[in-house]
Amino acid sequence: MNVRRRHISAVALTAVAALGFGTLTACSSDSAAAGDTGSFDVVASFYPMAFLAERIGGEHVHVTSLTQPGQEPHDLEISARQTAQLEEADAALYLKGLQPSVDEAIGQSPIATKIDAAELTTLEEHGTEAGHADEHGDEHAHEDEHGHDHEGGDPHIWLDPVRYAEVAEGVGKAFQKADPDHAADYRKNTAALVKDLKALDEKFRTGLANRTTDVFVTTHAAFGYLAERYGLTEEAISGLDPDTEPSGARVKELQKIAKEDGVTTVFYETLVSDKTAKTLAGDTGLRTDVLDPVEGITDHSRGEDYFQVMEANLTALRTALGAR
Repeated sequence: MNVRRRHISAVALTAVAALGFGTLTACSSDSAAAGDTGSFDVVASFYPMAFLAERIGGEHVHVTSLTQPGQEPHDLEISARQTAQLEEADAALYLKGLQPSVDEAIGQSPIATKIDAAELTTLEEHGTEAGHADEHGDEHAHEDEHGHDHEGGDPHIWLDPVRYAEVAEGVGKAFQKADPDHAADYRKNTAALVKDLKALDEKFRTGLANRTTDVFVTTHAAFGYLAERYGLTEEAISGLDPDTEPSGARVKELQKIAKEDGVTTVFYETLVSDKTAKTLAGDTGLRTDVLDPVEGITDHSRGEDYFQVMEANLTALRTALGAR
């Protein structure tokens, strides 16, 4: 457990007090400070939460993300400016267990509406199942890779469109309660988003229906819910930092899996190094491709929003799994 990431430093809190809240600007593409926009101000922890807030809130909300485009969300350290931002906001939307510093900051803030997406659906453990232990006995890829664990279960719920829709419905209800003047619009926007997510689920179901293998290999064990939803098996390179080459034992194991299960591709993601994936692919004669956990949208993303990137993921999976 990386204790350093779980607490806001005393220096940061002192800086907030010294600077005062009113002069701090929101740390986002918007220049308006949270709390001063005349809208329902929502601070979201990272992209999947910000996307929900924007789609559900529409014109009535001002959304600011604590995690900037291209920033690895697990590594976020809350700044003094962002702490002040939380003080001024009307609501915070986050996913407890993914970003410890965010959990701590929101827990300490006086913000009236705190929406934890993890409480709006069911979380499951995917750490051990997502990848086999390597020669050192490390089993939980996410715990080892980012220096903290997810005691409440795997947090990557947004990669399952069905669970993400459940979260959307809960967020919609929270917005309606917190800002009743615009409840009708929030209800309408939520219904439209849920409909789109159900359509995405159907695209995955039909798109992956006729495939030659169920197994896919990733460097980041983020796709447990997606694999479970569509009857797939994720093999993650577990117990390894993204910049560390896989162990000899794990490479041999994956070579065997690739041969037995017809694996063609090692997937990597856009926000971390592709070194591990390319090393493994070179050792096993496989190709590499991107499977994006949609933790943030950048110029390198295969799409401009959640739906476009998820459809790009579906295309990549169809190719890798031999879907017809």
